[in-house]
This record gives sequence, C-alpha cells and structure tokens, in this order.
Amino acid sequence: MNPPILPAFRLPSLRNFSAVPVILALLGILVVWSSWYTVPSDSVAIVQRFGKFQAEVQPGLHFKIPLGVDVATILPVKRQLKQEFGFYTEGATNVDQYSDDPTVESPMVTGDLNVALVEWVVQYRIAEPTNYLFAVREPGITLRNASESVMREVVGDRTVDEVLTIGRQEIEAEALVKLQQLATRYLMGVSIDQVQLKNINPPHPVQESFNEVNQAQQEKEKLINEARRDYNKVIPLAEGEKDQRIREAEGYRLKRVNEAAGDVARFNAVFTEYQKAPDITQRRLYLETMQAILPGVQNKIVVDEGMKNLLPLLNLNTSQNPPAEATP
Repeated sequence: MNPPILPAFRLPSLRNFSAVPVILALLGILVVWSSWYTVPSDSVAIVQRFGKFQAEVQPGLHFKIPLGVDVATILPVKRQLKQEFGFYTEGATNVDQYSDDPTVESPMVTGDLNVALVEWVVQYRIAEPTNYLFAVREPGITLRNASESVMREVVGDRTVDEVLTIGRQEIEAEALVKLQQLATRYLMGVSIDQVQLKNINPPHPVQESFNEVNQAQQEKEKLINEARRDYNKVIPLAEGEKDQRIREAEGYRLKRVNEAAGDVARFNAVFTEYQKAPDITQRRLYLETMQAILPGVQNKIVVDEGMKNLLPLLNLNTSQNPPAEATP
C-alpha cells in the first residue's frame, strides 16, 4: 500500500511584499526623533543651520529641522569646569579635563635652573558660548596649552625654594591674572575662576636629599622660634624688674627727701619755740627724750643729788623675779 501523498507547503513569495512602507516608517521615526531636543537647566544650546550660527537657545524642550539641517550643541554655561595638569582623576566626564600623558606636563624649570614637579588645577566657566564654539578651534585644548604656557612662565620667574615653600599663593594669583588676560585676548569665551596648585615636589632622584634639606630648615626655624620665645619671655621680665627697681629707688629717694624736709621743718619749729622760752623748751625736750629712752631700759636706778650713800640690792634669782629697782 502506497503512503498518502501530503500537500506541498510553499513559502509566500517576497514579491508580494513592498519595502516602501517599511522605509517610510523608518524615515518617519528618524525625522520625529531628530526634530526635538532638551537643554538642561545649567546649559544653553547653540543651534547651527547648515553649519551657520542660528540662535542661542535657553533651557527647556525645543524643536529643530531634522535630518541634520539644524544641529544643536549643548554647552554647560552654569557649571564650573576644570582641567587637571600633571595628574588625572578617574571617572572624569569632561574630555578636556586631563591630557593623554599628564607626566610630561609636571616637570618645570625654575628661575635658578632647578627642576620641580608641579601639579595644578584650572577651574573655569563658559562665559561666551558663541566665542567658545566659533572664535577658537578646539577651545579645550587651546585653554590647556595656554594654562601650561602661563604656569611655566610664572614658575620660571621664581627659585625652586619659592615654588616649593612660600611662593604658592603668589604663583596662583599671578597665573590666574595672566591666564584670564590670555583667554580674553584669544576670545576663548571662558572665565577663569581659580588656579590652584596641588602637589609640588622635587624630581624623584633628588627627592630624598631635598627632604633632608627641608627637615634641616624646619629644625633651624624651630630653634629660631624657641630662641625668640625665650627672648620674649626673659627680656620683658628683666625690663619689668628694671622698671620696678627704678620706681622703688625713686620712691625711696622721695621718702628720704620728704623725711629730711620734715626733720628740718620740725627742727626749725623747735628752734623757734626755744628762742621764745629756752627753759621750758629744754625741759620738754628732756622729758620727751627720757620718754623715748626709758621704756627700753630694764634696770633703772634713780639717784637724787642730795643722796650720800647708795646701797645696791643684788637680785640672785634674776630668771624668776624681775630686776630690782633702787629708789632713794
């Protein structure tokens, strides 16, 4: 028995389908997709029509002629951008933030013909979008070249000690002014906010020796500061003691002068009274003198002029009994 014959299955022919609707649908999607764009709140868009500047568009949702007729370039004018020299930070979104080989940017020759490895950062904003796009070709690279040129000029005017120690702030301030002047002259359309030095080191072969020199200088400064501290502690104390001694001497001098003047005035007063009544004055002076002397005398013997004989009394127990007094 012969097997049953199955009906043959035929694939539909591609000739029955037309590619025009598919192409039109894809073209419509492309036109719709490329006819609108969004500008972030911290940016503006520069619209070019066939390459010619058309308008500067503010943040928001906008439409344009599709299929590459209008091209919108978004620039973050309200965001602070930065460029790094001599090093790089991982995950940077700005393509001009660091160069391909940062190690060639850091070596610089100082004014005393030494070499220093300088790392710095330039922070800037896009102030004039049209100049940033059209006045300078590749503005990010141009700004990097200008920054490196200015920094080498500023570092080349100073010694290696100034660059490594005390001259950092002056270098930053001078580089900021010169870089802004250069950006204005070249119509870069950027505003330089800050030039900040990061790490400044001597070359690696001499870094250990330079660190020893720095430690010696720091020890020298430490000893000088300690000597100044001791000087400021001792000298004012000596000055104070000197002033105190001088004031004491002045006070003693005034005291003696005043006492002498008082004695003279008292003597003159007594002499005046003596001239008026000599007998009374002599008796008063005698009594006053005795009143001052007798309280300090322990054994007192009062003798009358008319007394013929004097019998002294010897006190044998002087430690317990008070001294005897002989009376007429």
